[in-house]
Amino acid sequence: MADAVAALEAAYPPELAQDWDAVGLTVGDPVAPVRRVLVAVDPLPAVLEEAVATGVDLLVTHHPLLLRGVHAVATTAPKGSAVHRLIRGGIALFSAHTNADAANPGVSDALATALGVTVGGPLSPQGDGSVGIGRIGALPEPETLAAFTRRVADALPATAWGVRAGGDPQRTVRRVAVSGGAGDSMLHLSRDAGVDVYVTADLRHHPATDHLAEAGAPALVDVAHWASEHPWCAQAAAVLTALDPALEVAVSTARTDPWSLGQDSPDPAGAGAVIS
Repeated sequence: MADAVAALEAAYPPELAQDWDAVGLTVGDPVAPVRRVLVAVDPLPAVLEEAVATGVDLLVTHHPLLLRGVHAVATTAPKGSAVHRLIRGGIALFSAHTNADAANPGVSDALATALGVTVGGPLSPQGDGSVGIGRIGALPEPETLAAFTRRVADALPATAWGVRAGGDPQRTVRRVAVSGGAGDSMLHLSRDAGVDVYVTADLRHHPATDHLAEAGAPALVDVAHWASEHPWCAQAAAVLTALDPALEVAVSTARTDPWSLGQDSPDPAGAGAVIS
């Protein structure tokens, strides 16, 4: 366990985490042996079921289990039930959250790679500027926003949320900003970066409409939070495989996006599109 934790913390340094975050080993014995690992975005029941069924010793997730104040871990509460299930199954839980967002490479690098975007640097640099939240990069060749939106939909796992775009469908896209997870707090950074499109998740109505109303603002592509961070799972799995090729490391097949139904409805005015 100690070697696996050390490798993950070298890749995703805890000091890069936001001060409100809760990262690292949440459940488990640091000296216990590890033979099988499962990597997922969320430590939710479907993932725990998969971890138990496949007999893993370590579950690595992006989102922490105990991020906000928890005063009891009774089995009558979802988080308490999860803690008990992990302990009964002999499964340790490790989370890399905002430290994985900021690391180089990190969550947004994995998203950019999935979209075919070559990364140039962080959208919101930290420290020496080589790390930070979000990434700025470029496509190999320019394409329309409509084609790029389809590229995003094809690259990410399907969800009921789908993929939504705001802006002229025929706008030319070459320079791209991405931020895995909720990213509307960085809309102003995408404008300052002079990119053609900003890809993120959980965009809200008023920030998005205000952004698009500004002259020269980048187009927006909004995806499901879980889908935007799922490419990171393969990146984290590769960190552990590089540590010890004998480790059995798998990426969870459970979809933990909370939405179960969705309807597609392209904008009849042509100002935006919904693709899923």
